[in-house]
Amino acid sequence: MKQFYIKQKVFSLSGKFTVKDQEEQDAYFVEGSFMQIPKTFTVMDAERNEVALITKKTFSFLPTFFVEVNGQEAVTIKKEFTFLKARYTIEAAGLDVQGNWWDMNFQILRGGEVVGEVSKEWFTWGDSYKVQVWNEEMEHLILSLVIAIDCVKADQAAASAAGAT
Repeated sequence: MKQFYIKQKVFSLSGKFTVKDQEEQDAYFVEGSFMQIPKTFTVMDAERNEVALITKKTFSFLPTFFVEVNGQEAVTIKKEFTFLKARYTIEAAGLDVQGNWWDMNFQILRGGEVVGEVSKEWFTWGDSYKVQVWNEEMEHLILSLVIAIDCVKADQAAASAAGAT
Protein backbone atom coordinates (compact mmCIF):
# COMPACT_ATOMS: atom_id res chain seq x y z
CA MET A 1 0.00 0.00 0.00
CA LYS A 2 1.16 3.51 -0.85
CA GLN A 3 -0.05 6.74 0.69
CA PHE A 4 -0.17 10.21 -0.87
CA TYR A 5 -1.31 13.67 0.20
CA ILE A 6 -2.98 16.32 -1.95
CA LYS A 7 -3.47 19.82 -0.52
CA GLN A 8 -7.03 21.11 -0.38
CA LYS A 9 -7.84 24.01 -2.71
CA VAL A 10 -4.79 23.26 -4.79
CA PHE A 11 -6.20 24.90 -7.89
CA SER A 12 -4.77 28.38 -7.49
CA LEU A 13 -4.14 30.98 -10.18
CA SER A 14 -0.76 29.43 -10.95
CA GLY A 15 -2.36 26.00 -11.45
CA LYS A 16 0.74 24.18 -10.17
CA PHE A 17 1.03 21.91 -7.17
CA THR A 18 2.66 18.70 -6.00
CA VAL A 19 1.37 15.41 -4.64
CA LYS A 20 3.45 14.26 -1.67
CA ASP A 21 4.19 10.69 -0.60
CA GLN A 22 4.12 9.43 3.00
CA GLU A 23 7.67 10.78 3.57
CA GLU A 24 6.43 14.23 2.42
CA GLN A 25 8.57 14.03 -0.72
CA ASP A 26 7.25 15.28 -4.07
CA ALA A 27 5.91 12.18 -5.85
CA TYR A 28 3.87 13.84 -8.63
CA PHE A 29 3.66 17.28 -10.18
CA VAL A 30 0.46 18.78 -11.55
CA GLU A 31 0.44 21.75 -13.91
CA GLY A 32 -2.69 23.47 -15.12
CA SER A 33 -3.36 25.65 -18.13
CA PHE A 34 -5.01 28.60 -16.43
CA MET A 35 -5.60 30.85 -19.45
CA GLN A 36 -5.81 28.17 -22.14
CA ILE A 37 -8.87 26.65 -23.81
CA PRO A 38 -9.57 23.83 -23.25
CA LYS A 39 -8.49 23.93 -19.62
CA THR A 40 -6.13 21.04 -18.89
CA PHE A 41 -4.13 19.63 -16.00
CA THR A 42 -1.09 17.49 -16.70
CA VAL A 43 -0.04 14.95 -14.05
CA MET A 44 3.66 14.05 -14.12
CA ASP A 45 5.69 11.58 -12.09
CA ALA A 46 8.82 12.51 -10.09
CA GLU A 47 10.93 12.36 -13.30
CA ARG A 48 8.47 14.77 -15.00
CA ASN A 49 7.08 12.11 -17.36
CA GLU A 50 3.42 12.71 -18.19
CA VAL A 51 1.24 9.99 -16.67
CA ALA A 52 -2.19 11.61 -17.04
CA LEU A 53 -4.02 14.49 -18.69
CA ILE A 54 -7.26 15.98 -17.33
CA THR A 55 -9.26 18.06 -19.85
CA LYS A 56 -12.42 20.08 -19.34
CA LYS A 57 -14.56 19.78 -22.46
CA THR A 58 -15.26 23.16 -23.98
CA PHE A 59 -18.50 24.32 -25.52
CA SER A 60 -20.69 21.71 -23.86
CA PHE A 61 -24.08 22.34 -22.28
CA LEU A 62 -23.01 20.76 -18.98
CA PRO A 63 -19.43 20.55 -17.66
CA THR A 64 -17.60 17.38 -18.66
CA PHE A 65 -14.08 16.32 -17.69
CA PHE A 66 -12.00 13.65 -19.41
CA VAL A 67 -9.02 11.88 -17.85
CA GLU A 68 -6.42 10.10 -19.96
CA VAL A 69 -3.98 7.84 -18.12
CA ASN A 70 -0.89 6.68 -19.99
CA GLY A 71 -2.48 7.89 -23.25
CA GLN A 72 -5.75 5.97 -22.79
CA GLU A 73 -9.09 7.59 -21.92
CA ALA A 74 -9.88 6.21 -18.49
CA VAL A 75 -12.37 8.46 -16.67
CA THR A 76 -15.25 10.76 -17.61
CA ILE A 77 -16.92 13.01 -15.03
CA LYS A 78 -20.14 14.69 -16.22
CA LYS A 79 -22.52 17.09 -14.57
CA GLU A 80 -26.12 15.92 -14.76
CA PHE A 81 -29.02 18.23 -15.50
CA THR A 82 -30.82 18.90 -12.19
CA PHE A 83 -32.74 21.84 -10.80
CA LEU A 84 -31.58 21.50 -7.21
CA LYS A 85 -28.16 20.35 -6.01
CA ALA A 86 -25.32 19.80 -8.51
CA ARG A 87 -24.95 16.10 -9.33
CA TYR A 88 -22.22 14.39 -11.32
CA THR A 89 -21.65 10.92 -12.72
CA ILE A 90 -18.25 9.25 -12.78
CA GLU A 91 -17.53 6.69 -15.49
CA ALA A 92 -14.16 5.12 -14.76
CA ALA A 93 -12.60 2.14 -16.57
CA GLY A 94 -14.08 -0.68 -14.50
CA LEU A 95 -13.98 1.34 -11.28
CA ASP A 96 -16.76 2.18 -8.87
CA VAL A 97 -16.59 5.21 -6.57
CA GLN A 98 -18.51 4.69 -3.32
CA GLY A 99 -18.97 7.17 -0.52
CA ASN A 100 -19.12 10.93 -0.35
CA TRP A 101 -16.73 12.00 -3.08
CA TRP A 102 -17.95 15.60 -2.90
CA ASP A 103 -16.50 15.81 0.64
CA MET A 104 -13.46 13.70 -0.37
CA ASN A 105 -14.32 10.66 1.75
CA PHE A 106 -14.75 7.64 -0.53
CA GLN A 107 -13.46 4.28 -1.66
CA ILE A 108 -12.49 3.22 -5.17
CA LEU A 109 -13.44 -0.35 -6.02
CA ARG A 110 -12.73 -2.68 -8.94
CA GLY A 111 -14.76 -5.85 -9.10
CA GLY A 112 -16.01 -5.27 -5.55
CA GLU A 113 -12.45 -5.07 -4.16
CA VAL A 114 -11.15 -1.83 -2.61
CA VAL A 115 -8.17 -0.61 -4.68
CA GLY A 116 -7.96 2.91 -3.23
CA GLU A 117 -9.33 5.07 -0.48
CA VAL A 118 -9.56 8.85 -0.04
CA SER A 119 -10.14 10.69 3.21
CA LYS A 120 -9.94 14.28 4.28
CA GLU A 121 -7.19 15.05 6.80
CA TRP A 122 -8.59 17.67 9.15
CA PHE A 123 -5.68 18.39 11.46
CA THR A 124 -2.93 19.07 8.97
CA TRP A 125 -1.47 22.36 7.87
CA GLY A 126 -3.95 23.59 5.26
CA ASP A 127 -6.31 20.59 5.11
CA SER A 128 -5.29 17.88 2.68
CA TYR A 129 -6.64 14.65 1.24
CA LYS A 130 -5.01 11.37 2.11
CA VAL A 131 -5.05 8.95 -0.81
CA GLN A 132 -4.30 5.32 -0.02
CA VAL A 133 -3.53 3.13 -3.02
CA TRP A 134 -4.07 -0.54 -2.21
CA ASN A 135 -3.40 -1.78 -5.75
CA GLU A 136 -0.13 -0.14 -6.79
CA GLU A 137 -0.68 -1.10 -10.46
CA MET A 138 -3.54 1.41 -10.43
CA GLU A 139 -1.59 4.26 -8.79
CA HIS A 140 -1.70 6.65 -11.77
CA LEU A 141 -5.39 6.00 -12.41
CA ILE A 142 -6.41 6.45 -8.76
CA LEU A 143 -4.39 9.64 -8.25
CA SER A 144 -5.64 11.08 -11.55
CA LEU A 145 -9.24 10.31 -10.58
CA VAL A 146 -8.81 12.11 -7.24
CA ILE A 147 -7.18 15.14 -8.91
CA ALA A 148 -9.99 15.22 -11.50
CA ILE A 149 -12.63 15.16 -8.76
CA ASP A 150 -10.87 18.06 -7.05
CA CYS A 151 -10.84 19.89 -10.40
CA VAL A 152 -14.60 19.33 -10.80
CA LYS A 153 -15.18 20.67 -7.28
CA ALA A 154 -13.05 23.77 -7.96
CA ASP A 155 -14.87 24.35 -11.26
CA GLN A 156 -18.27 24.05 -9.56
CA ALA A 157 -17.20 26.45 -6.77
CA ALA A 158 -16.01 28.98 -9.38
CA ALA A 159 -19.28 28.66 -11.32
CA SER A 160 -21.31 29.11 -8.12
CA ALA A 161 -19.28 32.16 -7.13
CA ALA A 162 -19.69 33.71 -10.59
CA GLY A 163 -23.44 33.08 -10.47
CA ALA A 164 -23.75 34.69 -7.04
CA THR A 165 -22.40 38.06 -8.18
